Amino acid sequence: MSNIDNIAQAPNFDSEAFLNSVTEQAGVYRMYNSEQTVIYVGKAKQLKKRLTSYFRKDVGSVKTKALVKQICAIDVTVTHTEGEALILENNYIKKYQPRYNILLRDDKSYPYLLITNHKHPKLGLHRGGKRTKGDYFGPYPTVGAVWESLRLMQKIFPIRQCEDSYYKARSRPCLQYQLGRCLAPCTDKVSQTNYQQQVELAKLFLKGKSSMVIEQLVSKMELASTQLDFEQAAKYRDQITTLRKVQQQQYVSGIAAEMDVIGLYRIKSQVCIHLLCIRDHKILGSKSYFPTVPSDSSDEEIIQAFIGQHYLGNELGSGKNEGSIPKEIVAPFDFEQIKELASLLSEQTEHEVKISTKIRSERRQYLKLAATNAHSALVTRNSHKESMQARFAALNEVFELANGINRIECFDISHTMGQQTVASNVVFTQEGPLKSDYRRYNVYGITPGDDYAAMAFALNKRYGKIKVTDVESLEKLPDIVFIDGGKGQLAKAEDFFSQLNTEQGLERIPLLVGVAKGESRKPGLETLILAGSHQLISLPATSPALHLVQHIRDESHRFAITAHRAKRQKASKKSVLETIEGIGAKKRQALLTHLGGIQEVNKADMAELEKVPGISKVLAKNIYDAIHNK
Repeated sequence: MSNIDNIAQAPNFDSEAFLNSVTEQAGVYRMYNSEQTVIYVGKAKQLKKRLTSYFRKDVGSVKTKALVKQICAIDVTVTHTEGEALILENNYIKKYQPRYNILLRDDKSYPYLLITNHKHPKLGLHRGGKRTKGDYFGPYPTVGAVWESLRLMQKIFPIRQCEDSYYKARSRPCLQYQLGRCLAPCTDKVSQTNYQQQVELAKLFLKGKSSMVIEQLVSKMELASTQLDFEQAAKYRDQITTLRKVQQQQYVSGIAAEMDVIGLYRIKSQVCIHLLCIRDHKILGSKSYFPTVPSDSSDEEIIQAFIGQHYLGNELGSGKNEGSIPKEIVAPFDFEQIKELASLLSEQTEHEVKISTKIRSERRQYLKLAATNAHSALVTRNSHKESMQARFAALNEVFELANGINRIECFDISHTMGQQTVASNVVFTQEGPLKSDYRRYNVYGITPGDDYAAMAFALNKRYGKIKVTDVESLEKLPDIVFIDGGKGQLAKAEDFFSQLNTEQGLERIPLLVGVAKGESRKPGLETLILAGSHQLISLPATSPALHLVQHIRDESHRFAITAHRAKRQKASKKSVLETIEGIGAKKRQALLTHLGGIQEVNKADMAELEKVPGISKVLAKNIYDAIHNK
């Protein structure tokens, strides 16, 4: 049993097993809490070295200690370089807004480069809301990175970086013009056309299209030379030279604007497919999939099945997948129905979709990156699986079940002073949490606050309809049922299964075990209570069996409390006006519109309520009395 006021303890994270399998390459890591929320995103030159530092005994930072206590899972994404990791970290932070990243970094928005919509556009740093009209490039991880980019841009593209107020006040060129870093549009030293050409070239460069910029500059240089304008040709030549010196193609911010890249790694029948999603020249994120495949399936068949199942989820031509299907999908192998799939995807998304398998240069590097991540994810998953199997084996050493332990279920109750009671049922196998079999039950028809009755209600919902003829239900009958609570909750579970056995004649009844919290309610002090004998079992704090019990109990608590909070929030949003007889949707809307919101309705006296169209004197009194509990 849990109460809304109790904070869920994070399941015991096996850091040792994770660190043994994590890669030493550069990359980005995401840390999750018990609610599967990303709480921190970080980057590292060496992932293993960086992640190991979190789990040292001598961690000095209070914030780091608080973070580590909440970690339930860690995902890693491998990158080519630390620079790529920096960009990807920034993208993840924007996407997830992790709590601990906000605490450990400043709360200012990320900086951008902005080229304004002006007669003579300005290039400069921008921070805050995008209210200024113009083209935004970024975000950048730090202000320092923006200033570095501005200095580079100034050397290549001589467009102004001064404020509009300074620009308007100039009567003669400033020092930047003398240094060749600005064309001085403020004093008409350059034509509107030539200035705009430099602006467009700068935009192309910031979009990662530096090769296109060089091509255009070469054409302009040749044209100027043909026209015997050697001074202008020399300027274009210097621009080209500088560009070639600083041109650095980054795989995370390259020429590919919109594509998905599929990486595959396989160990016999175990398969991991890693999907890199690239939009607007950046990796927006990545995800690993672990499909179940027959052992004799070829790699080509696996890729074909994945593309079909992943992208073809809606009716053709519905437009529901518009935006989720990229213009290009890069796959590691050619396969039989590649043309058919591409045609179906194009029809579904209403734009041409290309499936590429014969690739070079940048796309090959992306593919290598996806494969590397697939390998890392599968190794990590296998390590977790082995750890879970070891914990199941350790638990069976405690209970000595003849057929071993393959399926465990746990129940928990959550409420606030008896209100919005919710029961949870979570399921674990030797693979880990089986979330597809999780269930929540809204508890009703009991005395508010009666946890024993609530537990009986939940057990009946889960097992009450099981019959000896129902083979599928019998196969899903657990080996152990954990009851989060003491002897009282366990006794209710015993009574229920005893009655179920009498009525249905089940051949096998799960082992019932109560999980009682210690006096201080700290992890490691739990006591297990066996059904029947009510024998008390206390496991060592370092026991893998106890770690498994804690994980299951905490997951059950998380699942229950999440549902309860949602139910409570929904109830709190319900207006008192909805409970008053004679007040329908139209009259509620009239009250809110006329008085200016629910707070004003609550403050209004009877005279003000009577002025609302459609509200009679009698109805106004009923409303007033209901609001003020009279």
